[in-house]
Amino acid sequence: MQIHRDWTGLPASSHGATIAMGNFDGVHLGHRAVIEAAARAADAPLGVLTFEPHPREFFVPDAAPFRLMNAEARANRLARLGVEQLYELPFNAVLAGLSPEGFAREVLVEGLGIRHVTVGADFCFGKDRAGNAQTLKDLGTELGFGVTAVPLVGTGGQDYSSTAIRKALTEGRTRDAERMLGHWHRIEGEVVHGDKRGRDFGWPTANMRMEGLHLPRLGVYAVLVDVLTGPDRLSCQGVASLGVRPMFGRNAPNLEVHLFDFDGDLYGQHLSVALVEFLRDEAKFESVEILIDQIADDAKQARAVLAGA
Repeated sequence: MQIHRDWTGLPASSHGATIAMGNFDGVHLGHRAVIEAAARAADAPLGVLTFEPHPREFFVPDAAPFRLMNAEARANRLARLGVEQLYELPFNAVLAGLSPEGFAREVLVEGLGIRHVTVGADFCFGKDRAGNAQTLKDLGTELGFGVTAVPLVGTGGQDYSSTAIRKALTEGRTRDAERMLGHWHRIEGEVVHGDKRGRDFGWPTANMRMEGLHLPRLGVYAVLVDVLTGPDRLSCQGVASLGVRPMFGRNAPNLEVHLFDFDGDLYGQHLSVALVEFLRDEAKFESVEILIDQIADDAKQARAVLAGA
């Protein structure tokens, strides 16, 4: 998959795609319907147009972290869906100031040279969100590209949405989130140095930051882990603690992952950690010995859960 981070000066090989357009935070089943519609729309390379940072981060920079995935995780997920061209456009004052017609003409036609674009039925674009799916269809007729508006996807009267997925994760309902996503919710990123207490306890962990990401319910999870880089690329099971480590006076949330049956150095490598099932809330224990016993119980429970996952 080729990744482009501007809409000007692109090589000719990046033109002529049929694209799905949106934020695609989480790449849930509703998003996949838009991408699959793009794949069917024309005999052309499959592309996705999205934005970095998320427009909400641009307009409300002080908002609490809300993203389900960072740009790296989103790109990895889109590549798995067969996307060939990813246009990860910088959302800045210039882009935010374009009218719907200006966006369609300057970005879609002159910049990307698209053949067809698909969007969700509720899609809005352009300055002050002045354009919608019908606006885009009218502009496509005028400027020479096809447009498909894809109906919203859901079940039980509820549309799949990033908002609904965030709510499920906040409540620890990982399997409900998985049903809307079409895949396990994953946290991806680099393994950073921590306090190394887990190794001292006999339970070494890989530590990952949660900066900029929506926080699922704090506590302990059964997880599936993919090591994406380095000499030890593998998939395995594990148990993870997502929280602020109250026993040790920390307050910046992070993810500490213990990989079952693995003994290697993962510092600086990138992991993808799937939250399969919430096991218990984060807690402060009366002693380190009690904590170590609890970790052993958590690991045993996680193995049992993952054996049937």
